[in-house]
Amino acid sequence: CLPFKVYYLLLAFCIISIQYSLKSSLIYPLRSKPNAYPHCIRLNSGFSIWHKKKFHLLLFLFHTIAGAGYSYYFGIFIPSIMWKHFITNYLGFTKKERTGIIVLLSLIVCFIVLPFLFPYFIKQKTYDHKAFESAIDSLKMQQADSSGQFVKRNLDKRNYQNNYQSSGTNYYNQQSKGELFYFDPNSASPSDWKRLGVRDKTIATIQNYLSKGGKFYKKEDIGKIWGLHADEVQRLTPYVQISNTNSANEPAEKQYENKPYKKEAYTPAVVDINIADTNAFIALPGIGGKLSQRIINFRDKLGGFYKIEQIGETFGLPDSTFQKIKDNLKMSNTELRRININTATIDEMKLHPYLRYALANAIVQYRTQHGNYTAVADIKKIMTITEDIFNRVAPYLTVN
Repeated sequence: CLPFKVYYLLLAFCIISIQYSLKSSLIYPLRSKPNAYPHCIRLNSGFSIWHKKKFHLLLFLFHTIAGAGYSYYFGIFIPSIMWKHFITNYLGFTKKERTGIIVLLSLIVCFIVLPFLFPYFIKQKTYDHKAFESAIDSLKMQQADSSGQFVKRNLDKRNYQNNYQSSGTNYYNQQSKGELFYFDPNSASPSDWKRLGVRDKTIATIQNYLSKGGKFYKKEDIGKIWGLHADEVQRLTPYVQISNTNSANEPAEKQYENKPYKKEAYTPAVVDINIADTNAFIALPGIGGKLSQRIINFRDKLGGFYKIEQIGETFGLPDSTFQKIKDNLKMSNTELRRININTATIDEMKLHPYLRYALANAIVQYRTQHGNYTAVADIKKIMTITEDIFNRVAPYLTVN
């Protein structure tokens, strides 16, 4: 009563075993030496050709039955085995994978539960909001009190409903409005003001104003009294009577003549370029402290200016600025500091802005080779000194 798959599997293994036994005992001895296998049947003795064919037919049957068993077993049951193998490979987990999954799930659970455990480990600070609420209530009370609609009673929060109560009569309403009669504010006594319902502090302000020579010239002037409220001004103004003698003393309005303003043209002073200091140059338009100092330094290095155009050679001075101040420059002193080309050294001459080292060295070398100069014009014999250079530097040179 075995299942078909088990039956065919056993049958296939039996056929394979028999086939292997027959091959090992019959076929292989035929292909080798007969005496090598004494336990085998001697085919040479009485084993005819018919028997050989019969034996081969038996082997063929064994092969056919074994092939059928193989086909049935592998055709029906191998797919189920492959499916189980697929499920095991793709849905199963190795030991390392199972360990990793367990660790990961443990961490997830810990992070989920951890926020709920914070209150047990970290104590939350508790704040008392009573002081803050009391301060807010106090501010509300002060704001309501400043509007003049409520009167302050107490600051007890428990009796907050009774803290402020509406007051139909405020401080000013509680004051007596006084008696109304015609009066002169310039001559009214403090008792008269008191009868009119004016407060003592306001009366003192009015008396102080009058004692210092102040006067009321018209009815509306009482509105300028410090401390007299608008409703009081409106109530007292119809009863103000200022005598004519006081109104005559009212200062007349000054008449101002509307004259057009004439801006005087600025004319800068003329500056002597050889004797002026920094303050004189700063007075010129477009010249500041830095430029004025550069002009003076350039003048000192040259030994003085022999023409006004030399100002334009100052480092950093724009030509537009020079053209603007050119008309305000003059030159009265033409005495220059001169250099003796027969005795001066290279170090002395190279400090001059027009000579520098190249010309100073050429002048000294020519003097060494040809002797002293007899005239300043002799330096034109030097190849590097052109006519323009000679004209610029000649006023600062001498042979004596």
